[in-house]
Amino acid sequence: MSFKGRAFIVLPALSLCLAAALATDARAQSKQTMQDDAIGRARGDAEVATRQLTNLDALVRQRAAEELARLKATDRRRLVEGYRLQEKNDRVRLALDWALYRLGKPEALYAVVRALSSSRYNQAQAYLSELESPEPLYLFLARSEGVTLARLIETLARTGDATTLERIKPYADANDVKVASAARFASREITRRLDPSTSSAEAKAPPR
Repeated sequence: MSFKGRAFIVLPALSLCLAAALATDARAQSKQTMQDDAIGRARGDAEVATRQLTNLDALVRQRAAEELARLKATDRRRLVEGYRLQEKNDRVRLALDWALYRLGKPEALYAVVRALSSSRYNQAQAYLSELESPEPLYLFLARSEGVTLARLIETLARTGDATTLERIKPYADANDVKVASAARFASREITRRLDPSTSSAEAKAPPR
């Protein structure tokens, strides 16, 4: 087959590939638009957020659960418990656990802390960082170990106070390198947050 003949075959193939790529991009944009619209409608509206817990899109369900948590819509707790039992998506389940805690079910916090040792630890840390006080997390310090403990201490670095410094101090000498490193990091971060002048002094201090 001549080069000219092959060109007539290749060009239509390229056109088909381009058309397929454009169609895929259009579908992705349409899905994103629908997600944004659904999430936007639930913002500030507990009733809409509750209805969206049955949405086919897992991200919409997750954001709906997070909105109920933010609103502290305690009157929706029974419904949220029911949706939690039937939910299959891990990220949505975690969001529902967080919502249940915020809606008045304290034992649901255990599931959020356990998630620190999973692939969803960033999501769990984000939720735990929203706690008004680090105090609810102190209970888990003695009950956690390994990766869970290290990530729990990292979370306390974001929310901890003077009391937290005393709570995590023993872990700076832990045998587990990750735990010890997390404790030292958290101590530095909390100290800097409580006394911003500390970081300035450290920056000006001569190298040793």
